[in-house]
Amino acid sequence: MLFRVTEWLAQGNHRVGFAAILFALATLIGVAAFLQAARPSSAGVVDSSDARNQAFARWWSGSAKDRQQLVTRRTGVCPDAPFILPAEGYIGLLYGDPRSPYAEDHRHQGIDIFSLADAGQTSVIAAYGGYLTREAGWKSAVIMRVPDDPLHPGRQIWLYYTHMADSSGDTSYVNPVYPPDTREVFVEQGTLLGHTGSYSGNPFNPVGVHLHFSIVVDNGFGSYANELDFNNTIDPSRYLGIPVNVACAPVVPACDPDPLCDDAILSQAGS
Repeated sequence: MLFRVTEWLAQGNHRVGFAAILFALATLIGVAAFLQAARPSSAGVVDSSDARNQAFARWWSGSAKDRQQLVTRRTGVCPDAPFILPAEGYIGLLYGDPRSPYAEDHRHQGIDIFSLADAGQTSVIAAYGGYLTREAGWKSAVIMRVPDDPLHPGRQIWLYYTHMADSSGDTSYVNPVYPPDTREVFVEQGTLLGHTGSYSGNPFNPVGVHLHFSIVVDNGFGSYANELDFNNTIDPSRYLGIPVNVACAPVVPACDPDPLCDDAILSQAGS
């Protein structure tokens, strides 16, 4: 029996199908784990978590119409906000989110914008003008240096965009005009940076087609701080003019003249 399975796998015409089955199973397991772990916080920071969890389930299992209703559209820069939304889609994980795969002591450092279309189809654009770098080993990410923070003049910040590759990492969806080891190339707001993908660093741990976007502080030496540390990131709500903080955001965020509530979950870097 083992020989037959091995022989079957060795046939090239089955490999794609087998990989697709593994991908689908891993995705279902990941969604189930998310829904199991996504419970209201004892601190009350996810008061609307039930509605968000239901929306997350609808995104993965609902009809095309259900998914369309969860999408935040990019309609230009919101009034009194400097940034444009870098991708259209369902903002399924919010800034400060403690839901799986995050936790109360390891909150989400940015926002995850899930795409309606398949990998490689939904455009990712520069939220603001700045100087783009793509490190030599980066398959799916770029980072942009903004020398003068539009909301805090004199402060340098960095805009991080990632998951722009297929689940294997073999195919990058970063705009090919920015190859690995690109350094300090100025790009205007709205410039095409690439397309959303599902790369997580592990082909057996697909993350769904989306863009992770975050605002990162400077490390004090003219480079970016570690984005994985929540305290090195800034809430994007006021920059986008859209409430994307876990304490404030509705299920479908949109332009709002007051996007940051008093109960917002903020890092040491603030807003």
